[in-house]
Amino acid sequence: MQSFGQPSGQVQRAIAQLTAQSTAQSEDDVNVRVYQAASPAVVTIDTDSGTGSGVIVSADGLILTNAHVVDGADTVKVFLPDRQEYEGRVVGYGANGVDLAAVRIQAQNLPTVTISTAPVQVGQRAFAIGNPFGRFEGTFTTGIVSRLDANRGLIQTDAAINPGNSGGALLNSRGELIGINTSIFTPQRSAPGTAGDQSGNIGIGFAIAISPINDFLTAVRNGTSPTVAQQSSFLAGSNRPSQPITLNGAAIQGQLTRDSATLPADDSYYDAYSFEGSKGQQVVVEMNSANLDAYLILLSPQGRDLAQDDDGGGATNARLVFTLPEDGTYTVLANSYASRQTGSYDLRLAEDRGSNFNANRQPASPVSGQSSAGQSASEQSATVSSLPIRAEGVLGPNSKTLEVDGSRYEEFLFEGSRGQQVTISLNSRDFDPYVLLVGPDDSVVAYNDDVATNNLNAGLTVTLPSNGVYRVLANALDASGTGRFRLTVNAL
Repeated sequence: MQSFGQPSGQVQRAIAQLTAQSTAQSEDDVNVRVYQAASPAVVTIDTDSGTGSGVIVSADGLILTNAHVVDGADTVKVFLPDRQEYEGRVVGYGANGVDLAAVRIQAQNLPTVTISTAPVQVGQRAFAIGNPFGRFEGTFTTGIVSRLDANRGLIQTDAAINPGNSGGALLNSRGELIGINTSIFTPQRSAPGTAGDQSGNIGIGFAIAISPINDFLTAVRNGTSPTVAQQSSFLAGSNRPSQPITLNGAAIQGQLTRDSATLPADDSYYDAYSFEGSKGQQVVVEMNSANLDAYLILLSPQGRDLAQDDDGGGATNARLVFTLPEDGTYTVLANSYASRQTGSYDLRLAEDRGSNFNANRQPASPVSGQSSAGQSASEQSATVSSLPIRAEGVLGPNSKTLEVDGSRYEEFLFEGSRGQQVTISLNSRDFDPYVLLVGPDDSVVAYNDDVATNNLNAGLTVTLPSNGVYRVLANALDASGTGRFRLTVNAL
């Protein structure tokens, strides 16, 4: 009888190669099948304040999306993948702060996504479809289910989820809906535009799981869902409500401990405080600590990330100055820069009555390359730019100066919209940069000195409070600051 030994090394390599090719082909087939099955039912939703995604779940025009995508709108524009446009009516919101909303369009025989009835398991493949950044419709990304959070009804996935994907579909390998992508805010720990910038996908995405989705759809169909967005008193990672903080009141003495709430992105501890604010009101938030590197985050009444600061208060203390974009309940997160830092801190909230900025309003033109000899950027023709801005310039004898301290600055203008999120980065090897964002009403919206203890460059991530022309001041920390700088301003 003929006997057969082990295949030769060459044969084994050929078998392994064929197996790998077969597996890759199989994965490709699944990707294509999932996309073809689900993408016709993933739509783009436009509102006056931004763009998001939605998922058609019934052929007669019921669409699932996030509450924060449509909050404040009675009607929205809905674009199907074939560019058909419909007017949509917002018909319901998730209860108890669940970030879900339903939109109804008048149409029949629409493509739909099937809602999965199978249990979701950690490790299974996950596929996300949406409209990231409001520009790339029908974008398809893949990953796995990383974690299930039954208490909050969330699925964590490493499938890339970016701004604009909110309200889009998270799918299983059969093309069935297992979640609605949602924007769980994540702190930005590096200057915008630097290697550590996290303004795009950071590898951790979240989706609302099927159980709260089914509960919400039942309420919508029964006519019992809330008709206005509900803000939850509980924040991600927390099992306790936010504590009140009094505007212009005494400083709160708090402490971050192992029992504090935890941000899922970096395992840093935080305490949450809430206050009532008014549109146009300018507030200052300060967090000082001798035990930890203080980090501040300001959230809107809808839970959106408005502004963040690391070392704006000097040393490792944090300080935020911000103009509130609307009436409502705002949340301050007293956080630490690093994961699992503990220690005591003081937190103070005050109304800023003296930050109106009255520098000479002669706009500067963004420059590409060095300013011409003998002429500062401020002396060039005035231009209101569209984003992004990429500018290089020089602070020198021909630059403007701030009356308050004699520091030099150059000025750059852009047209902004209420609710638009922008990142600003000011870098220099010659001086300590300081960046200010001035609103259409000449009030200082936000400013920053150092993005981190060991990084003197300045950076901001800000949600714009109103429509109009904004001014970015590329400034130096003090009157001695001169030299070259690089400025970038991006819309998220």
